[in-house]
Amino acid sequence: MNPLSVVARTVCNLFAWFLAVFGIYVIVHGHLTPGGGFQGGAVVATFMAFLLVAHGGSKMQSWVRKDIFTLMECLGLTVFIAAALLGMSHTFFFNFLANAGGLFGSSVPIGPNSGALNTSGTIALMNLSVGLEVVGGLSMILLYMFSGVHPEEPFGREETGHDR
Repeated sequence: MNPLSVVARTVCNLFAWFLAVFGIYVIVHGHLTPGGGFQGGAVVATFMAFLLVAHGGSKMQSWVRKDIFTLMECLGLTVFIAAALLGMSHTFFFNFLANAGGLFGSSVPIGPNSGALNTSGTIALMNLSVGLEVVGGLSMILLYMFSGVHPEEPFGREETGHDR
């Protein structure tokens, strides 16, 4: 596979980091604005797609390991299930982190939302875990799909199209 030009690689490198930051923003602010864990995770996974296209699969596989993305996916799923089971067993679907103080438990102000990140209870925690799971899963899918593409290998037989 022919590598992209230096200009295209540079633009992909710069734009990929903006995608990563925007995706993390969407994940973290998912309970305040439209979006959330899944949408932000998909945007962050396009960071990996940009780098795969710009640098190729062999170079990316030397930079990152698939074990890290497997760990991200498993950790996101475990945190999501743990938060759901804690809410179900502790208070039967009551938002047990809301108004409890601390990181996720500030009381919600009356009127328009001021943008405080810690007013959502378990919703922010679940958005973060879904985002982590989607980033891990989609990045693994991209790495596996890209490692299976070998354009320099010929197919089993010659192509027989109408133009031959």
